[in-house]
Amino acid sequence: MTEPTAPDKKPFLYVVVCASGVAHDVGKLITAAQEANWDVGVVATPQGLRFIDAEAIEAQTGHPIRSAWRLPGEPRPLPPADAIAVAPATFNTINKWAAGISDTLALGILCEAYGMGIPTVALPCLNDAQAAHPAYRQSLDRLREMGVLIGSRGAPPSGAGSGADRFRWEEALELLETRMKQNGTPPGAPTRR
Repeated sequence: MTEPTAPDKKPFLYVVVCASGVAHDVGKLITAAQEANWDVGVVATPQGLRFIDAEAIEAQTGHPIRSAWRLPGEPRPLPPADAIAVAPATFNTINKWAAGISDTLALGILCEAYGMGIPTVALPCLNDAQAAHPAYRQSLDRLREMGVLIGSRGAPPSGAGSGADRFRWEEALELLETRMKQNGTPPGAPTRR
């Protein structure tokens, strides 16, 4: 169990970024979260790193991007999370997470979040063929049973004008606000148990 965030500090949001064409716009979610009084750190899947501008994100958040486990004795580069938004959440990440597979730092954090009571939301981003797979539907059901709030499914971009601009980044914050109200926690307040 982690210690609660001090009253004078902003709650800390982990944004887990997966390998999807919309990931390059994750700064939109970071900006919206910062405007909503969150401090933000990014955790990227190893493949997700290829889809983002790491230098720009680190400048925007003031924190290093995490993608690999730290060695024993190394300091933690990010404070503990008060909430987590997985955006974009890919087919691969959703299915591994629901199955309890933690073969990357991002998945390890997501698998532990359930046991730590950290409010978590996911914004899926996958194509129709992947969404039709029975494992995906079963994984969403499992994640919902775990208390994960699932946002609207966006389709990954397939080229210019493909709809990447319609991915609803702000939905992650809307869902977190809903969860906080359900828990009786004011928006922007720490939520860990």
